[in-house]
Amino acid sequence: MVTLGCGCVAQSVLSGEALGGAQMISVGFAMAVTIAIYVAGGVSGGHINPAVSFAMCITGKLPWAKFPVYVFTQFLGAFVGAATLYGVNYDALMTYTGGNLTVTGPIRTAQIFATYPSEYLSVTNGFADQVISTAFLLVGVFAIFDAGNLGVPKGLEPIGVGLLIILLTSSLSMNSGCAMNPARDLSPRLFTYLAGWGPEVFTAGNHWWWVPLVGPMVGAGFGAAIYMLFIELHHAQPPPPQANTAHDKYELTSM
Repeated sequence: MVTLGCGCVAQSVLSGEALGGAQMISVGFAMAVTIAIYVAGGVSGGHINPAVSFAMCITGKLPWAKFPVYVFTQFLGAFVGAATLYGVNYDALMTYTGGNLTVTGPIRTAQIFATYPSEYLSVTNGFADQVISTAFLLVGVFAIFDAGNLGVPKGLEPIGVGLLIILLTSSLSMNSGCAMNPARDLSPRLFTYLAGWGPEVFTAGNHWWWVPLVGPMVGAGFGAAIYMLFIELHHAQPPPPQANTAHDKYELTSM
């Protein structure tokens, strides 16, 4: 997800937006998420996001014992993805920056890997941004995978999530890039710290780094609670099974 999603940002930045822009980043990131869910969905549910795994745990849809394993692999995967993206675009990065890797300024490139706030954005407003956007994400994800709701045809759930990502990044990304995923932000940020961008990746934006780490986890809790309290708990109870009636069995993807 990080290699392909942040790759859209890299192509846009390093080409001076000649080969990209906000629309391509929005669609490209959404498609990266879609493919990631298709790849991993049958094994782990394809969470690819600690905030989603956290929401699944607090609602009883995922055992807490699995949470540390999911989170570790999500952060590790994001770090490897950032390293892969750096390697693929190394020559382009050096050409664009002249070897001067910066977080701010006219040839800044740290935003290829992690999110940073707009100049006007306060930390308080940015934190609220991350809480609200992630809450919307979880409400949408829970609805897509809720068999008791309208339902999405089996196998099309990842496409539904992709469309949800397009919506959220099209409407809520202006402030700070709409991270909504602690692993997607912190691991690439740590990589840039090690790869030459230096400690400014953690001090820029009034020490912004913790906002896309904590905000999505809080938002995930709110989103899960909202969906459970106002939607899922009000589903009509299914009728009791009839004797000697054959029932089709469906294996639902577990998000």
